Amino acid sequence: MEYNFREIEKKWQKRWVEEKTYQVTEDDSKQKFYVLNMFPYPSGAGLHVGHPLGYIASDIYARYKRLQGFNVLNPMGYDAYGLPAEQYAIQTGQHPAITTDANIKRYKEQLDNIGFSFDWNREIRTCDPEYYHWTQWAFQKMFNSYYCNDTQQARPIEELEKAFALYGNEGLNAACSEEIRLTADEWNAKNEKEKQEILMNYRIAYLGETMVNWCAELGTVLANDEVVDGVSERGGFPVVQKKMRQWCLRVSAYAQRLLDGLDTIDWTDSLKETQKNWIGRSEGAEVQFKVKDSDIEFTIFTTRADTMFGVTFMVLAPESELVAQLTTPEQKAEVNAYLDRTKKRTERERIADRSVTGVFSGSYAINPFTGEAVPVWISDYVLAGYGTGAIMAVPAHDSRDYAFAKHFGLEIRPLVEGCDVSEESFDAKEGIVCNSPRPDATPYCDLSLNGLTIKEAIETTKKYVKEHNLGRVKVNYRLRDAIFSRQRYWGEPFPVYYKDGMPYMIDEASLPLELPEVAKFLPTETGEPPLGHATRWAWDTANKCVVENEKIDNATIFPLELNTMPGFAGSSAYYLRYMDPRNHQALVGPKTDRYWKNVDLYVGGTEHATGHLIYSRFWNKFLHDLGVSTVEEPFQKLVNQGMIQGRSNFVYRIKDTNTFVSLNLKDQYDVTPLHVDVNIVSNDILDLEAFKAWRPEYATAEFILEDGKYICGWAVEKMSKSMFNVVNPDMIVEKYGADTLRMYEMFLGPVEQSKPWDTNGIDGVHRFLKKFWSLFYSRTDEYLVKEEPATKDELKSLHKLIKKVTGDIEQFSYNTSVSAFMICVNELSTLKCNKKEVLEQFIIILTPFAPHICEELWHTLGHDTSVCDAVWPAYNEEYLKEDTVNYTISFNGKARFNMEFAADESSEAIQATVLADERSQKWIEGKTPKKIIVVPKKIVNVVV
Repeated sequence: MEYNFREIEKKWQKRWVEEKTYQVTEDDSKQKFYVLNMFPYPSGAGLHVGHPLGYIASDIYARYKRLQGFNVLNPMGYDAYGLPAEQYAIQTGQHPAITTDANIKRYKEQLDNIGFSFDWNREIRTCDPEYYHWTQWAFQKMFNSYYCNDTQQARPIEELEKAFALYGNEGLNAACSEEIRLTADEWNAKNEKEKQEILMNYRIAYLGETMVNWCAELGTVLANDEVVDGVSERGGFPVVQKKMRQWCLRVSAYAQRLLDGLDTIDWTDSLKETQKNWIGRSEGAEVQFKVKDSDIEFTIFTTRADTMFGVTFMVLAPESELVAQLTTPEQKAEVNAYLDRTKKRTERERIADRSVTGVFSGSYAINPFTGEAVPVWISDYVLAGYGTGAIMAVPAHDSRDYAFAKHFGLEIRPLVEGCDVSEESFDAKEGIVCNSPRPDATPYCDLSLNGLTIKEAIETTKKYVKEHNLGRVKVNYRLRDAIFSRQRYWGEPFPVYYKDGMPYMIDEASLPLELPEVAKFLPTETGEPPLGHATRWAWDTANKCVVENEKIDNATIFPLELNTMPGFAGSSAYYLRYMDPRNHQALVGPKTDRYWKNVDLYVGGTEHATGHLIYSRFWNKFLHDLGVSTVEEPFQKLVNQGMIQGRSNFVYRIKDTNTFVSLNLKDQYDVTPLHVDVNIVSNDILDLEAFKAWRPEYATAEFILEDGKYICGWAVEKMSKSMFNVVNPDMIVEKYGADTLRMYEMFLGPVEQSKPWDTNGIDGVHRFLKKFWSLFYSRTDEYLVKEEPATKDELKSLHKLIKKVTGDIEQFSYNTSVSAFMICVNELSTLKCNKKEVLEQFIIILTPFAPHICEELWHTLGHDTSVCDAVWPAYNEEYLKEDTVNYTISFNGKARFNMEFAADESSEAIQATVLADERSQKWIEGKTPKKIIVVPKKIVNVVV
């Protein structure tokens, strides 16, 4: 019987659905294992062969754990909100929901064709009101919470209101936007709006003035990763930095817990380090500087207060409010011109760019340690969100300050004995302090650090700053609060209405607040977000429902929020919703959450290291504080799959002709290389007729061939439509089958590494599956499997495979597993093995990789239940023991021949047998050996 993969795969994909093979429920009798892929966005282009890489890797592991007896949750859904669908709606007028639905349908068909073990009964979509009900619910909970630094957890905002009424905020240690002082009398004397403004300073979800990436053409704020080189990633439109009142999430309050949690999870060191750097914990001091000839004071944060004696200038972030206050009239024009230039650069670009730019403000600040007036500059290498947005510059001991001082001719004052700062700054982590103060300077304060070690100087200065009220010792974090507003239509609506300019939450019982219909998807003529076009977008507080805008009376009917939530909103807690997707009373039921706990294996790309993986960890920690999520960390183990790159092909057109010359002849002509569709190329040989039919201009193409073939050139590039190197998995599945695609993607290389797609090797994997099939059926359709005991060699080959694949799967070394399968099939074919005892176990261990062929052959062996419910075999070391060992026989260290010995042969017997062998006499030449060295199971060396 021929291996008819098309018929087999369609048959089992249908059966798995009918028999609900992959549906899972909580089962207390089984240990749980939760496998999850990072939430995919269903793009209009569908899948290319690079997309399933991570899905296949996680599916293999999910199937493996199920075969080991675990109750495996392996769900799939869609991160369905996104800018592409909205841009398409703007261009065509088609509602994003229609586009998204069509994209999802296409995406699911492609996923189903590859044979994943997803529990589609749990499918979720972020654009479904039933789903975003719980995104809105979590947002409301954040709005109604503050973060207590003492207990290190979110607490109800009502606690603050009660405390303010009794004590003001004296002794309060809570995360806030700015430090304020408030007495009980002051609080009690305020009206409702004023109280709401104070509470906004503490809420975990709050409205705040913040610098954003504003794209006027798209009419929305963009995240840092949506901006490249000053333009939007989508569309290439200009992006500027702009201060706007936005919804924010106080992620920074959780900075230390986000750091501490990294020690409890199984992630790669590189990914943990990326998050640590992004969170950016630093210990230091906040110090007050007075502005010369002014009453203005400002605070700087420094991790090295001991270097204050080396401050020769100050630098403000361009966004700092101090810029306007400290810019003198003479410098105003120059400063404004500089600010206009910096608006076009995102913070991420500013961090990466080491070029020096800046402008003098015209003002000077007084160094509290030296009394010197130092110039205050403005430069975009200082960021408003880190520390206070103002720094003291110590160019002798900081590389960016050094470059700035060199560029603008500012003083560089060394503070470590013997350090050379003539060419570069000196990293002052150890050494003896000098110039603190300078020997020729009149002491301005009673602090001297000269002669101390760096470590002693740091502690002495911290103590001095605190005792003399020059500032306070503080821990700082680079981590920013997350901007949570987008000025777009296609996103989750905020469950918020406005009364007297202040936000209020709609009743929790009225959730979800559904996205309204709009006439246009663009911002309004007056610059409001697209929801400004909605005519029925007001909240009736009496009847608790949405009503027409014309009914707004600001008494019982109020305007609703016009912004929508950002892309990461829906993907921040989706792993919890998968546990209990049809629960109408809660995000996840307590019992269900206690069963599944968190994700055991999370698979996705490294590009989410500082976005989704920070936000979802924060979100889960907040829900943990509420008692909703049992485990504080959402993703216990994380595997980052590499990228499958494109393998482009090229044809070579002779200039000013329509003639194309083959690769190895191109150097004889003046040619232009052109990308060609890889789908009309096989093993780098061009299908000439398909090429002529590909594009009208090639219909009359002529070719100069080599050996009757047109050989294409090739290069590894990003897989992209513009390079015609996108390979659709549907084509591979149609030509070779899903099992071949699954195994070949794993065969390309280690899961974590990026590698090029090269169809040239796929035939080998397909031949392997046909050879595996031939162990069961002959070419004449004879069923070969026999109920006979396996031979020793057959069991050895099988158990060697079981050991290898079990270890490989645990290490995600799937590529070497595929090689092991091929080797074992070759060995069994040579042994003419057709024993059920062997083939049955082979099927089980191949199942995670090639489920369709294994399900078919499993049933041919007489089973009436799915192979998914078989038991993963254990290898037996007894079968792996060698009966004989091949020894290399050497004379004076040179190998001469080989001999077989029993594995348990004694050293004395081996020596005697070697000496007795007639081949040895040739090399001994009648002499008496000085000694014979036997290295067990490896070598015998006769020293003559």
